[in-house]
Amino acid sequence: MSPQQQQLLQSYQGKWETLPAERQQALAKGSQRWISMSPEQRSSAQQRFTQWRAMPPEQRQQLRQRWQQYKSMPPEQQQRVRESFNRFRQMPPERRTELRKQWRQMSPEQRRRVMQRAPASRRSPHG
Repeated sequence: MSPQQQQLLQSYQGKWETLPAERQQALAKGSQRWISMSPEQRSSAQQRFTQWRAMPPEQRQQLRQRWQQYKSMPPEQQQRVRESFNRFRQMPPERRTELRKQWRQMSPEQRRRVMQRAPASRRSPHG
């Protein structure tokens, strides 16, 4: 590891050898990504880290599961999800809130029907 990476990971000093190899690799890779980020990217990432740590464990687990579902999708489907998410993010906050509320009030069956009716390029209304 580079001196910069060692500095970033100094909080693991004394514990590093006890971490599983996969965890060590993930931390080393993450530290390298951090080093390569611009100050704006680091600020954004820091905000996401703070939000993540504030989440209840159940919510973090749910997000991990959604990420695994996304990663298991074919590339074309991942692209459709990203497009839909970007469209959702561009909506006014009031409209996003309204759509989230509507989505949460739907039963799983209602959600399934909405997703089947929507053209592929317009799916995933909840963002």
